[in-house]
Amino acid sequence: MENKRLIIIQSVVGILLLIPLIAMQFTNEVDWDIFDFLIMGILLSGTGFLCEFALRKVKGTLNRIIICGAVLFVFFLIWAELAVGIFGTPFAGS
Repeated sequence: MENKRLIIIQSVVGILLLIPLIAMQFTNEVDWDIFDFLIMGILLSGTGFLCEFALRKVKGTLNRIIICGAVLFVFFLIWAELAVGIFGTPFAGS
């Protein structure tokens, strides 16, 4: 079951990355280059693998939920900063 979850995580990452790739074929509003796909793939995979690591190593359902919630929170903060620069850091290219 554990290895099956890793395959599911990678499949979900691939499907999520297909969304902007398909959108680019129909509109000019989505303008990703290979670097954007690479960074988002790393972020999504890293988030998935960190949550999987927490599920494997941490005992207790509440602790797992807290750790995965924290990982998701950091993911969303990084995603928002890269997308629109909500904090105005050089990390976002401002």
